[in-house]
Amino acid sequence: MTATEPSAVPTAWDRVRRIALPAVLSVITVAGSFGASRGEPERRAADWFMVVLILTATVSLYWLRQRPVPVLWATVVSTLVYMLMQYAYGPVIFAFVIAAFTVIRVGHRLAGWAGIVALYVGHVGGRIILGINEQGVYQILLVGTCFVVLGVIAELFRARYERVSAAARTRREAELRKAGEERLRIAQELHDVVAHHISLINVQASTALHLVDRQPEQAAPALAAIKDASKEALVELRSIVGILRQTDESAPRQPVAGLDRLEHLVSRTSRAGLEVHTIIHGDPQPLPTGLDRAAFRIIQESLTNIVRHAKANEATVRIQYGEQALVLQVDDDGQSLTGPPKEGNGIIGMRERATALGGTLTATRTPTGGMRITAQLPL
Repeated sequence: MTATEPSAVPTAWDRVRRIALPAVLSVITVAGSFGASRGEPERRAADWFMVVLILTATVSLYWLRQRPVPVLWATVVSTLVYMLMQYAYGPVIFAFVIAAFTVIRVGHRLAGWAGIVALYVGHVGGRIILGINEQGVYQILLVGTCFVVLGVIAELFRARYERVSAAARTRREAELRKAGEERLRIAQELHDVVAHHISLINVQASTALHLVDRQPEQAAPALAAIKDASKEALVELRSIVGILRQTDESAPRQPVAGLDRLEHLVSRTSRAGLEVHTIIHGDPQPLPTGLDRAAFRIIQESLTNIVRHAKANEATVRIQYGEQALVLQVDDDGQSLTGPPKEGNGIIGMRERATALGGTLTATRTPTGGMRITAQLPL
């Protein structure tokens, strides 16, 4: 496990904090060691070399975030030499404690424990080699226990830090996944709106061009239908774009097309030259927003495909309100074809809508060779 990477561009507060810790600790440690020397005259007197050892340990903390392991070993060596030269006991150990704690917390566990063991063994073994036997077994064990406690506390903080980091990553991944799903939903809405209205406009424009010279009085309804379809397309596109930009407070938070607009959809499609019949089985009931929107879009896309691709004159929309599921069926009387129908982006998009709700969607042939779209959406 590696340490957390430092910020690429440190802030002013980061620089102040990096300087403040070694500066303050240097003053405290030097002053405390001189004070301890006056209280322990039997030990080695304070001198310039003691100050060098102290500053080596404390000043090196300036690079603790960037080079934690080298800084740890700098504090180990300087602290060990300080102790073996029998300078007065003082706050010199603080720099090592901070370095060891930080190294383990950020993930350099092996190096951290190696530094703790090296300082303890070097201290105990060095005193034995140099013949400094003023400490008894109890004191040696007490020092060892303190070092172990230091490592354990650092490990606890490291474990907590990793749990917090993992939870933050999980939340971030969930947010990204949710955002991706929302973008996909909006893309489906955009596809359905554009495809449906452009198809109607295309059909009506073809009709108007055909009639404008021969029967100009009959071209007016087609032009009126183009105007209505383009106006409604703009309204729906404005609603969807408002979601993406989130700057238009008057735009709804999400497209609100539902089965309550089915009659309008049928009327608009009929003006494009496709006669649509609606048959409803069961008692209509309020539906959840997501289910209601998906049902409307599936019917809309089915009618759009018929207008664009099928040479059909009539289409039948059946809606069955069951206890467990809402069943949709859209048939057309297109050309008498055989074999399974080819599935384009429209059918794939409808199936994705149904699957997202835990339902199914199939595309088959009617007995007369037309297309049949059947969707079962669980309630």
